Amino acid sequence: MVPLRLDLAANARRFAHPSCKISDSAFAFLNHLRFTSMACRAKPRADLFEACALLHVTRSANLQAHSDALMRCLAQALGKQPILHAPGTVETSFDENWLLQLEQATVGRDDASIAFLLTSRVLPEHRRLILFLVIRISALSPLN
Repeated sequence: MVPLRLDLAANARRFAHPSCKISDSAFAFLNHLRFTSMACRAKPRADLFEACALLHVTRSANLQAHSDALMRCLAQALGKQPILHAPGTVETSFDENWLLQLEQATVGRDDASIAFLLTSRVLPEHRRLILFLVIRISALSPLN
């Protein structure tokens, strides 16, 4: 019997379509958000402004606190419930692709792409707050 490998990124890359161009770090970021989204299903929705204000005040907030805030408030910012697949799934939804592109644009400090991605999907009053959360998640992530 072959032991089960828990390295989801490596296992998923073996079965990925050849045209799929997601790096291991981006896939790990996506899986982190997928796990967080699953954990947040039982939690009440939070107001985006209040969640960000609390995180800003508590300077010791960690990666998980920022990820929880993003996943609990993303529907409010998008104006609809985002679609996220189960962790480890190679297929990505439109919402997941958007999150990946936004994270990559923030890491690469591509201001034009960040502005386009936020303007195209996020309600105007929530753009700054979503950007704050994604930047903090990227900065706190051990993969970046």
